[in-house]
Amino acid sequence: MTVQDTGRHTDRHTAQDTDQDFDRKSFVAAWERWHRQKEEALSAPHGFLAITSLHRLSARPARFEDAPGAWSSTDEGVVVDLAEGEELTLDGQVLRGRHDFGVIAERDSLYPAAGDAVVEIAKRGGQDILRPRHPGNGLRTSFTHTPAYEPDPRWVLTGRFLAFEEPRPVTVGAAVPGLEHVYDSPGQVEFTLDGGVHRLTAFNGRTPGSLLVLFTDRTSGVTTYAASRSLQIPAPDADGRVTVDFNRAGNLPCAYTDLATCPLPPAGNRLPVAVEAGERIPLERGGSD
Repeated sequence: MTVQDTGRHTDRHTAQDTDQDFDRKSFVAAWERWHRQKEEALSAPHGFLAITSLHRLSARPARFEDAPGAWSSTDEGVVVDLAEGEELTLDGQVLRGRHDFGVIAERDSLYPAAGDAVVEIAKRGGQDILRPRHPGNGLRTSFTHTPAYEPDPRWVLTGRFLAFEEPRPVTVGAAVPGLEHVYDSPGQVEFTLDGGVHRLTAFNGRTPGSLLVLFTDRTSGVTTYAASRSLQIPAPDADGRVTVDFNRAGNLPCAYTDLATCPLPPAGNRLPVAVEAGERIPLERGGSD
């Protein structure tokens, strides 16, 4: 999705503000790269839009129509029994017959291939699950783009990170009923918005030192996905300052599919203001541009 500058901010600039104009173009271009990369990952051949089912494994072997083999969860780990003519490939090794994948760690996944599909084996909320991913899944092949607010530098805030003395385990719900996630929280992010001071519980982000915030606000369920939005925050500087860029508030996979086990925001992470920035309700959930 390419964002067009509608001129909404032209009253802030003059024709001679060439440096500011250049900065805005760079700002928008950087946001577009972020948004495009996020959509490419989502709609990749084996991305979240390719998932065709979600199965919770038990000790009793079960077969599923979108994956080869009979699957079970044992004390020794996830096991598959492949019938004659069935096979999987993992790390270049062809698997036939009975194979034990071992114990999967919480939030880890394995992706053995089955033809042009992969069969994700994962543990979420303490449960072993199976999620086949097929490139031809209709949700993936029909995907076009995700609606979003126009990037606006007014939503880039400077805040501060308030570290806990020790990380605190925080239990949150999941998009799938019956699951819970436990994350270690290193602290809270504090910032001022609409004249009020707000604090959000943060989790560890994708890169060392970075932070992840899950939140809702007054746009949730109106123009943005109701359950949650996620925001990656770069690591604090030496003085604890952080940049909170709500333009990069993104949808989690559960915004598109009921087959995702996304965590919900911690208690207290609801902002009493309308954050009209970032990604909006997906078209797949009835959203509009």
